[in-house]
Amino acid sequence: MRLTVLGSSGTYAVPDRPASGYVVSAGDTEVVLDLGFGVFPALRRRPSVPSAIVLSHEHPDHCVDLFALFSALRFELPEPPGIPVMCPQSVVDKITGFLEADRAHDLHRVFAFDPISPGDERTVGPFLLRFGASVHPVPALITRLEADGRSLVYSGDTGPAGDLEALATGVDLLLCEASMVGPPAEGRYPYHLFAVEAGEIAARAGVGRLVVTHVPPNLDASVAVGEAAAAYPGPIEHAVPGLEIEW
Repeated sequence: MRLTVLGSSGTYAVPDRPASGYVVSAGDTEVVLDLGFGVFPALRRRPSVPSAIVLSHEHPDHCVDLFALFSALRFELPEPPGIPVMCPQSVVDKITGFLEADRAHDLHRVFAFDPISPGDERTVGPFLLRFGASVHPVPALITRLEADGRSLVYSGDTGPAGDLEALATGVDLLLCEASMVGPPAEGRYPYHLFAVEAGEIAARAGVGRLVVTHVPPNLDASVAVGEAAAAYPGPIEHAVPGLEIEW
């Protein structure tokens, strides 16, 4: 299994760091996790068309570049691939509504939307995908991928409850958001994780490796990594675009 980071910036993109976008691959199968601002150009550097796409939720820093991918595949490929797009129903509603895409629209030839709810499972090539609920202002998914005895969990955007810890238990690699730094205070914003919470979850879940992501550009990613490392004793790093990890 291999993780490739296309983008990792929280909330908005900056010139050297697109928003959330990752590729998890096993053999010839590639699953894209999120397509936020600026991820499409990075994805286009890869020679293959994604086998499947998971969009964790409807916020644009996680899904807006699906429109760019749609336009490219619509006009470049003689036969649209019908790529499975697994996401909450609210994402389907937002995307189709923006394009006013009825069932005859090319959007539904390029992509095969598959509404997902927490507890659902899907298979893509060698991958088993399991989905859980996050804690966010809109419906959002946590995703676990397993293939050939290897595993990865992607938090998407979530607060410190939901299904993240349960899905991450014993996972080889946890790709986890760390949108805030410093000690969580009473009355804190409940829909994102502090870096120390990402580390605490990784430690309790017994994960093999922690990759911190979704750090906003106005924060120092090294501080987020350091605060997570104070709670998690295993290998840890920041999801820098271009990072590849194979296990």
